[in-house]
Amino acid sequence: MLSAYPNDYSASRTRFRELAIQQGWGHHTYAIGCDSPDGEPLTIDVAITPGTRSDCALIVSSGVHGVEAPVGAAAQLVLLERWHGNALPRCIFIHAVNPYGYAWHRRFNEDNIDLNRNFLLQGEAFQGAPPTYTKLNRILNPTSPPPRLELFTVQALATIARHGMPALKQAIVSGQYEFPQGLFFGGKEPAASHRIMAEHFAEWLGDAQRIVHLDIHTGLGNWGDCKLLIDRAISDERRQQLDSWFGPDSYELATTSGISYQARGGWGEWCDARVEPKDYFFACVEHGTYTGLKMLAGLRAENRAHQWGKLEDARTIHAKEQLRELFCPRSEAWRMQVLNRNLAIAEQARAGLLNEDD
Repeated sequence: MLSAYPNDYSASRTRFRELAIQQGWGHHTYAIGCDSPDGEPLTIDVAITPGTRSDCALIVSSGVHGVEAPVGAAAQLVLLERWHGNALPRCIFIHAVNPYGYAWHRRFNEDNIDLNRNFLLQGEAFQGAPPTYTKLNRILNPTSPPPRLELFTVQALATIARHGMPALKQAIVSGQYEFPQGLFFGGKEPAASHRIMAEHFAEWLGDAQRIVHLDIHTGLGNWGDCKLLIDRAISDERRQQLDSWFGPDSYELATTSGISYQARGGWGEWCDARVEPKDYFFACVEHGTYTGLKMLAGLRAENRAHQWGKLEDARTIHAKEQLRELFCPRSEAWRMQVLNRNLAIAEQARAGLLNEDD
């Protein structure tokens, strides 16, 4: 099944489109207004099947953080092949929510926006930054090309010792709206991907009243571990449902003590608000790779190179290659493990939706 991992954005999108057409799923393409490194228009692609139950829907999305996309895309391709002719809820597969990040090997989009900080609710302002982030901006976001010798790890360890890792993680990654070329920038307005979702989300869902949304991510947690990360409080009834479908140790609520964190502008809360009063359950399916400090150093190095270096420079190329490794390791064992876990979770969600009223 390792062949399910596409070599790049273009190959992934081509295979996604081919399978959607072969399996008779509806296919929709939405251009975001910029191009890939090969000059191809970048698109969000959506495959939809009405399934055998129109009252419920399963969404599987990939690539909100572009460089993480291969893992979610691989699962989508395998599921498209496997689920033809099966009993299904209405299924919506969203390929490459951030196609720019996927194609250009970035976590962030064409405007340096972290899309999972861009989905602010109505009335929320695209402004502000945690005070600690503001203090650390010069360390996090140096405005110069990458140096030959990088001292960030030493600086980071000193900062962790001063603030403590949980508080520091929350301050850095929760989202900021004041430093457009910095890490975890949420934007100054809805991004192109956000606008596409706002325009089409309701039509994708059709008449479904119960929706489960699995948004596949990588980069948090221990190597190969998987958690469903839930960004809001849940009822006892929902907890019992999750225990039954996925297992009691399969999920984690957003806190500052676990692997997750609380962020502004998350896609899940926005989706829930868009479809209220429908029963909408959103979870980030998160797969662990490397340590948190190594991930932050890699994100910082790639952002510095992308913003202030030259794209053809060896240091920029190296920084982007390292970022790909951090979020989608080359290890065949890791890739098989997370692919099998994604497929199992999708199957559990499918069965849960179809059997809930039985």
